[in-house]
Amino acid sequence: MMLPLANPSRPAPIAPVAITAFTATTALGPGLHAQYQALGQRRTGLRPNDLPGRPLECWIGRVEGVEGVELPAELDGWQSRNHRLAWLGLQQDGFLEAARAAVARHGAARVAVVIGTSTSSIGETEDAYARQEDGHFPADLARLHVHRPDSASGFVRLATGATGPTLTVATACSSSAKVFAHAARLLQAGLADAAIVGGVDTLCGSVLYGFNALQLVSANPCRPFDAARDGLSLGEGAGFALLEREPATPVRAWLAGYGESSDAYHMSSPHPEGLGARRAMEDALARAGLSADAIGYLSLHGTSTPANDTVEAGAVAALFPAGLHASSTKGWTGHTLGAAGIVETAFALLALEHGLLPGTLNSHVPDPACGPQIRFENARADIAHAMNNAFGFGGNNCSLVFSRP
Repeated sequence: MMLPLANPSRPAPIAPVAITAFTATTALGPGLHAQYQALGQRRTGLRPNDLPGRPLECWIGRVEGVEGVELPAELDGWQSRNHRLAWLGLQQDGFLEAARAAVARHGAARVAVVIGTSTSSIGETEDAYARQEDGHFPADLARLHVHRPDSASGFVRLATGATGPTLTVATACSSSAKVFAHAARLLQAGLADAAIVGGVDTLCGSVLYGFNALQLVSANPCRPFDAARDGLSLGEGAGFALLEREPATPVRAWLAGYGESSDAYHMSSPHPEGLGARRAMEDALARAGLSADAIGYLSLHGTSTPANDTVEAGAVAALFPAGLHASSTKGWTGHTLGAAGIVETAFALLALEHGLLPGTLNSHVPDPACGPQIRFENARADIAHAMNNAFGFGGNNCSLVFSRP
């Protein structure tokens, strides 16, 4: 039986925001075609950790070829693994051309940039400290703009030519989901006519050893919602979307609603009753003007840690009917941290466009504590609405609802 909404003062429905372009690059490959093929073939992008100089026994979702990406001359001063991955991602699916066309159409000052990231270019900062020369960063890494936590949004701003409001969202693993909510408010307030949103995060020592210190990393490929799950697999990724208030090009999907919450229960553990997660989902549905049974696919946060999956599954079971198809795609890509929101948004949008509802890769034995909404096998269905969950440390939760045009 579905429980009544926990939030009696729900937000009012919003005007949907047009999404006219989107893309994603992960360990599955660059661009949407690579993502769609791997999802359909149930082919993982995870592999044994081979990050140079980081010998931790685990599996990672590493993007092939990032090391060889060349930045254009005007961006050469922004060299970092994070920015090379961002540049690789921007070039897929015609996204960079679409973003620059929007800048030309609306005017540079009317196009906002809102980028989510968890660690930014901290890998270069690690190297800079390790290679100090008389207490100073070495000359090739003495580029302070690269070491700043907002460097990703600055890079995307320069790459696209947009000069409107530029924001960086760093709320851990919900970062690049919350960019949609920020952008929607900018457009609604009339501060911009379009927004380039997205997220990018890359693997480095701080990521691997930081999560391992929290005893969250599995030595095996992650298996979300499996009864024997024992931790996550870390990955890297980049993704972007173009939101426009008055689109002049075909609409790929609508951002129909968003919900945000911050339960602040614990620095790294979710609220045991999933109150923040449920609040975010309820508010997203309310802003979309939809009931829970309208959602055809729910892309779960599903990190494969014992606590996260149990709490999220409980919140989903309390709100959605048993027939919902909900799954975690982290068995394909790993947990891409600050890029998880945009990457899994791309998967939800692919589900709307093509009717492919991903299952949960690597998982075989359902956890009896999880409800019937959690699906391990892929399915195909013609759906009108999809939702994406992204939950971060400190109780920073975000849920998004997307609708087919």
